[in-house]
Amino acid sequence: MQLVQNAAKRKMQAGGVALGFGVHHLRTAAVPLLARASGHDWLFIDTEHGAFSVQEATQLCIAALPVGVTPIVRVCAGALDEGTRALDNGALGIVVPHVDTAKEARRIAEAFHYPPAGHRSWGGPPAIYGFQPPPAVEAQKAVNAEILVVAMIESPEAVANVDAIAAVQGIDVLLMGTSDLTAELGISGQIGHPRVVEAYQKTIDAARKHGKFMGMGGVYDQENAARYISMGAQFILSGSDHNYILAGANARSTFLRSIKPAPAAVAAEPKKKGKGKK
Repeated sequence: MQLVQNAAKRKMQAGGVALGFGVHHLRTAAVPLLARASGHDWLFIDTEHGAFSVQEATQLCIAALPVGVTPIVRVCAGALDEGTRALDNGALGIVVPHVDTAKEARRIAEAFHYPPAGHRSWGGPPAIYGFQPPPAVEAQKAVNAEILVVAMIESPEAVANVDAIAAVQGIDVLLMGTSDLTAELGISGQIGHPRVVEAYQKTIDAARKHGKFMGMGGVYDQENAARYISMGAQFILSGSDHNYILAGANARSTFLRSIKPAPAAVAAEPKKKGKGKK
């Protein structure tokens, strides 16, 4: 069976912006359909902060494959085994948070690529081939080229080392974890602070130098999102399920409560029945 293509990767390779639909709470097979219907290119299945089991995360991945929405899973910083299991069961990319050094980046890249690029174990027929891959040597080479390995830049140490991180073969995306970076810098929540803008520029420069994609996470206001995309961010976490639900629900309830109903009609008092004749 033909390998499922990574639509998000191809969109970025063509110079476009790939929009990610964050998933924390939703669990059903409708999620990738909703993501596609709302103009998103990839799912950000968050097992770092969301309460997902591996089973739930991989079921979302498998549901996404036929609809052209790229399933990408964020694991916890030390949970590389969960990343490889996700890749075996439908994920087309893995996001690893808190990557601070080139040494950490190399470990990640090697864990998620088959030899000779890395040390990922062949676990049988992968879901992205519909469980019907060609011979292993051909399949492994194709899968290595298709997946996205995403290193999150979330600390001053990571920003200082970003050129060396970007130089690591097998790292595809540098994703700025903007919210955590502001906290580490002591300016929590100041997404447009000059030090954050400087960190973005340094990371974008490193990404361009080494042929990697730049990502943006934790930026949801229009002014700063426009700023960082204009600077070169392409891999964009647009928002998450709870944010989208609350935004839509609040807008709708605010609108409906702003409408003043007409005064209720006063019901006519029923006539009293006269006493019957004897």
